[in-house]
Amino acid sequence: MLIADALQVLSSSLKQDRRVQAIFVKGSVGRGEHDEHSDLDLYCLVDEKDLDGFLDSRIDHLESYGKLLFHDDIFIIAPQILAVYKNMLHVDLFAVTEKTFIEKDFFKVIYDPDELLSKFVASQNLRLSEREFQDAVDDIAWFLFQYKKATARGNDLWSVNMLNHVMTHLVRVLLYRYKPERAQLGLKTAEASLPEDIVHIVQKIQENLTPKKHLNAAIELRELLNREADWIFSKLSNPAKIKPLWDKLITT
Repeated sequence: MLIADALQVLSSSLKQDRRVQAIFVKGSVGRGEHDEHSDLDLYCLVDEKDLDGFLDSRIDHLESYGKLLFHDDIFIIAPQILAVYKNMLHVDLFAVTEKTFIEKDFFKVIYDPDELLSKFVASQNLRLSEREFQDAVDDIAWFLFQYKKATARGNDLWSVNMLNHVMTHLVRVLLYRYKPERAQLGLKTAEASLPEDIVHIVQKIQENLTPKKHLNAAIELRELLNREADWIFSKLSNPAKIKPLWDKLITT
């Protein structure tokens, strides 16, 4: 498999860099759920004083596997090189320190001679925090509000976009109830992790998310939200924050 070959070559290169304290993988590879279509989320743990120097060397390490077809230097959760090779393998190379280690998702240790990663083992999970759950519920109502305004304008393309945002957050909320240990994965795991009847409803909504049919999607969505509302609000730490807007949107 391409991923295994790339991981072996890239790890060998990174191990020779004195600034690299540990190497680990996250994402589907870290969870042992990858296939031939997966990307490789590769992480390097470095000391803060060595971070800038290591960032300058990342392309050299990545090209130890092969010539890059495309790369981009971005920062979402940490300094990251998004790289695509000629064989279409996608690798994300992250650089983190002990202070910036992201305590989400499971990881697989590739190299850790001083066992610096051992302190993070207990933090591995894919659950939503109470705050993340509250934010997801808030976002459902917020994007429904935006959907209402878009439909009033007759802007069908934007309406579909707003309902897509609703579904992204709603699936995380549903997973929080039905499969909390997978909730961070959202739509990626919806079909595999939600109850069959819920999956059927979600699929029906998604099938209607088109400029011509989004009102049908909204009707199905309202029914699903009504079905789940009592449980959702029973679990919120601050239900009064969003319930007035939620209720107004659902009834209109």
